[in-house]
Amino acid sequence: MDEVVKKDILVILSKLIEILRVKEERDAAEIKELSNHTMHNASIFQDEDSISIAILIYALSKIIERRENEIDCNPIIKLIKEAKEFIDKNNFDKYRNKVKNIFDFISSIDSKLKLYIVEVIKQAQIKKGSKLYAHGISSARAAEILGISQWELVSYIGKTQLTDVMGGVSVRQRLNYARGLFK
Repeated sequence: MDEVVKKDILVILSKLIEILRVKEERDAAEIKELSNHTMHNASIFQDEDSISIAILIYALSKIIERRENEIDCNPIIKLIKEAKEFIDKNNFDKYRNKVKNIFDFISSIDSKLKLYIVEVIKQAQIKKGSKLYAHGISSARAAEILGISQWELVSYIGKTQLTDVMGGVSVRQRLNYARGLFK
């Protein structure tokens, strides 16, 4: 794991613990902002650790946003602290396993929430994939990093105005270029 990514994840996990300790109305928004912050490293380094943390934090923000009063954050805080200790000691395999445990715990909070959480995690992966794409990573690479299909990602990107905003080469210019290849 890159040292810059490691330091950033440690800071993010510390901030997440701070937010979860005291329940406030703006927790979901603060957690979502943390998730967006991790995308910077993910787009630069294209590493799975930043992406998994971004998805985990985004899923937490959505769950807290919708089910705030139903969630006891203490077990989540404990797991996050343990993950933080493992990454701090450069034990990256145990860290990644702990992150998986956090995902599993979130999924098991409530039988009614399990399907919702799985869908939130899937949607988070697709949304974060579009952010990677917006940072210049190809859709194929973004889908590969996140473990989603390129079709799901491109379908989502097509529904957004992301491709319109990104500018770039017009369809006519691309067509002319392609024709030029075969002359």
